[in-house]
Amino acid sequence: MEPDLFTAAAEERQEKEPSSSPLAVRMRPRTLDEVVGQQHLLKPGSPLRRLVGEASGPAGPSSVLLWGPPGTGKTTLAYVVSKATDARFVELSAITAGVKEVRAVIDGARRASGGYGKETVLFLDEIHRFSKAQQDSLLPAVENRWVTLIAATTENPYFSVISPLLSRSLLLTLEPLTDDDIRALIRRALTDERGLKDAVTLPEETESHLLRIAGGDARRALTALEAAAGAALDKGEAEIGLTTLEETVDRAAVKYDRDGDQHYDVASALIKSIRGSDVDAALHYLARMIEAGEDPRFIARRLMISASEDVGLADPTALQTAVAAAQAVAMIGFPEAALTLSHATIALALAPKSNAATTAIGAALADVREGLAGPVPAHLRDSHYKGATKLGHGQGYVYPHDLPEGIAAQQYAPDELKDREYYEPTRHGAEARYADAVEWTRKNLGRKRS
Repeated sequence: MEPDLFTAAAEERQEKEPSSSPLAVRMRPRTLDEVVGQQHLLKPGSPLRRLVGEASGPAGPSSVLLWGPPGTGKTTLAYVVSKATDARFVELSAITAGVKEVRAVIDGARRASGGYGKETVLFLDEIHRFSKAQQDSLLPAVENRWVTLIAATTENPYFSVISPLLSRSLLLTLEPLTDDDIRALIRRALTDERGLKDAVTLPEETESHLLRIAGGDARRALTALEAAAGAALDKGEAEIGLTTLEETVDRAAVKYDRDGDQHYDVASALIKSIRGSDVDAALHYLARMIEAGEDPRFIARRLMISASEDVGLADPTALQTAVAAAQAVAMIGFPEAALTLSHATIALALAPKSNAATTAIGAALADVREGLAGPVPAHLRDSHYKGATKLGHGQGYVYPHDLPEGIAAQQYAPDELKDREYYEPTRHGAEARYADAVEWTRKNLGRKRS
């Protein structure tokens, strides 16, 4: 809501006693130029630049929906707008506000516009928590620009925000902050007058662990930094040691270098544990990768490979599970992606195993690379173009669907490979039925055992 006497007093106290506010609040950027990350939204002429009055002309600022994961700067951007604009700024949270509060803001906006020529910017946090009726109450104000709306959500707005409101606003997607973005924020907080004012230092090893803890969330990083700095100062230490950070956040530093040997060693151990059907070991290595901040897409890719390499047709649904997991991971990200990766890992580890698909393509590739790739038999060649018949292409080809059993005993492979057998199915799981099928088809094709 609009600031009252108590809110103003609290803000005045925060200015006089910065430490009374959390570090994440104190370090909020004061201008768009101080914002770290989201540079794709901060180009000259962008909607956010227009909101802070950096553009002129007949085109007014547009209402915007800010969509992104927690800690990526949605509230920060709204805060910057509130400090930079000359407009009247009102903040509401969909958690506590309802239609009554929204209408009060709109009525105030119309009075301010008509009586004083003052524009109103309404920041509505967690808009996805508003019901359809509550969101409907915003439509007249947004359409007539009685207010310029800045709405923030962590949920997909195409599912959580009504279509009429989406069509009247610009959807701005915030990207997860990178390690470099978080690192810049941490280092600024260590030295800035609003922050820790060089009271402590942060060694590289501790910084790396802090980045893993943050997981792309700026607020989480600054909260952990403040807690660890306080613990170090209480001990009389001028440096935040790794042990102090571990004790403060109750998270051990996992020995895992995403760009070094540990990255490949743990990934290898995960796949070999799945191959060996040790579900518990597989979950251990998965947990190490997750806790160390491994890219969930990398893990999902490894699981898709394992589904074909180690499970194959022993469980034809394994690849479907792994692909579905990869798609889900790409859509939801951490922390929820951990559940999806666990689901897929358990399914693959407990599935019957067969590498027959792996060895089959390996053997076929080996023959091709050795030059065993004779001419395609004439009756299999393309016969659809003019003159193909004169060349003998397609002559003698038997159409399998014309036969009662749907299989034609004719040669398909080149002469050099006509009796070669690459696929050797196991009798594991569902592949047993493929073993029966391949035995029957080879027999009916008149193939001789090699």
